[in-house]
Amino acid sequence: MFHRMTSSVAALALMAGTAWAAPDAITLGMVLEPPNLDPTAGAAAATDEVVYANVFEGLTRFGSDGAILPALASSWDVEEDGKVYVFHLHPGVKFHDGADFTAEDVVFSLDRARAADSTNAQKVLFEGIESVEAVDPETVRVTLRAPDGNFPFKMAWGDAVMVDAASASDLATKPVGTGPFQFGNWVQGDRIVLNAFDGYWGEKPALKTATFRIISDPTAAFAAMMAGDVDAFPNYPAPETLAQLQADPRFKVLVGTTEGETILAMNNTQPPLDNAKVREAIAHAINREDIVQGAMFGYGTPIGSHFAPHHPDYVDETGKSAYDPEASKALLAEAGVSDLTLRLALPPPPYARRGGEIIAAELREVGIQTEITNMEWAQWLETVFKGGDFDLTVISHTEPMDIDIYARPDYYFHYAKPEFVALMDQLKATTDPAARSDLLKQAQDMIADDHVNAFLFQLAKTGVANAKIEGLWENAPTQANDLTKVHWID
Repeated sequence: MFHRMTSSVAALALMAGTAWAAPDAITLGMVLEPPNLDPTAGAAAATDEVVYANVFEGLTRFGSDGAILPALASSWDVEEDGKVYVFHLHPGVKFHDGADFTAEDVVFSLDRARAADSTNAQKVLFEGIESVEAVDPETVRVTLRAPDGNFPFKMAWGDAVMVDAASASDLATKPVGTGPFQFGNWVQGDRIVLNAFDGYWGEKPALKTATFRIISDPTAAFAAMMAGDVDAFPNYPAPETLAQLQADPRFKVLVGTTEGETILAMNNTQPPLDNAKVREAIAHAINREDIVQGAMFGYGTPIGSHFAPHHPDYVDETGKSAYDPEASKALLAEAGVSDLTLRLALPPPPYARRGGEIIAAELREVGIQTEITNMEWAQWLETVFKGGDFDLTVISHTEPMDIDIYARPDYYFHYAKPEFVALMDQLKATTDPAARSDLLKQAQDMIADDHVNAFLFQLAKTGVANAKIEGLWENAPTQANDLTKVHWID
């Protein structure tokens, strides 16, 4: 039976004397296909967009407002001034394959994530762990090397979800978690299907089936919404058509915030980008408003550092890299750089492809040529993110509060200035809120002053949904399409 009922069909049903029954299935559109379905072994946001809070759960989780909530841990005690965390687990939790979830699975999951051979993209979340001990089947004691008031936040990331040793090696294509939905099937290049898990330990979702359709082309995304082929597009890729959809009573448009700092990333070890004057010249050559209007049709907030404007510790650094082509030319002359050609790698999202073309044109105005390479997502991850083989690239970093990536020496834009590393080390050891706020502001100042990257805009969350759907996230405190509260209304 076709799982959606249009308003006209509903009207006919009422005229015939039958009540309208809310559907129990949903089809969502998404732009990027995940390279795999294991959130603990990759950096792709598209993976979490399918599995976070749906298939996999952690000890804690992000709420729709960014709050840190209990998940598999019903509560936790903080001991020794934040050096020890004792997590109390929900009883009776099972994995989708029927295996019991116990404290031993927490020990396995955290030890696996922090192991020397771990492929976890966020190993930094676990590096402060000294030991993990199963006190009893429902109690876990985590001892840290130093106090960390931010540890429950770290455990809420998709990279920190709990997995079972028996199924861990196959999670990329056969994900097995404890969440309200279990993996159904994956038709490569087309769709991923999740089904409600009858044995779920918590509140059962209203939906029985969720299908994620892969639709990368903005025109096709609009056509799919108009035709009813998808019920919602939580991260809608065609902002130029939002006004048309908003005017149509069949749909509602959801506009919120994300943690996505969109940047023109620069390879800081690649000459002449190892020269701060050249990086500053590039930053001054770019008109952020042109990018926001031309690539995002007005949806986006200009930023001058790697920090979300909605965060209380945000510092407006945009003045340090304001659009100034003449200053850009002067800086290039000071650096002794002329006839410069740089490689610009662009992943698939429309903000990158559209924004990249605008950036290339503006760099050309100050004498910098670019060689554009449009890459598929897997190619970008392998060549740019893992391999560091690039000069420039446009990407949105959607992880929450991730300014610490600038302290990682092996991170793809290769900054890791010793003074910045020291600042992050100090932040980790600091629990006083006022002192942490000051350190975060210093961090924003430093990367803005060094023009590590050209900071463009904070990605807005623009979603479209059937007007009868409730429960989708308006904001995106993490990269997720949490379906636990999604339901249809009459």
